[in-house]
Amino acid sequence: MDSVFFRGMAAAVVLLVAGTAMAQGQGEALRPGDPGRWDYQNNCASCHGMSGRGDGPLVRYLKVQPTDLTQLSKRNGGEFPKDRVTAMIDGRGSADIGPHGTREMPVWGTVFNDRMKQYGGSDVQAEQSSRRRIDDLVDHLLRMQVK
Repeated sequence: MDSVFFRGMAAAVVLLVAGTAMAQGQGEALRPGDPGRWDYQNNCASCHGMSGRGDGPLVRYLKVQPTDLTQLSKRNGGEFPKDRVTAMIDGRGSADIGPHGTREMPVWGTVFNDRMKQYGGSDVQAEQSSRRRIDDLVDHLLRMQVK
């Protein structure tokens, strides 16, 4: 097999182990069956907060207050707006976002896609990985909704 593939896989394992250790060091172990939680904690919580209420440590540096992600269903008549949330996280298909983004939230579809390619993933693998990570994040946000 290709040495680039093995280096990419080794890097992915190292990142996964390091990320798990960081998340566990924050006082909560990652729950099996909730892979979106790792991405949330490492990519979203700095702005949206660990609880999802829009109170992350970077809020004071932002021009726009992050959304309270625990209220998405409540603000949508009790139904979680899965398609809209997926599109917002992905960001690549949004008309209001230019090639570099015009919103404060990163275009995660591009970020996740590029990260996979950096570790030797093909275009197809990168797109599949990006979509899976976004779906996992959306599932995690669904579980964060207030009752």
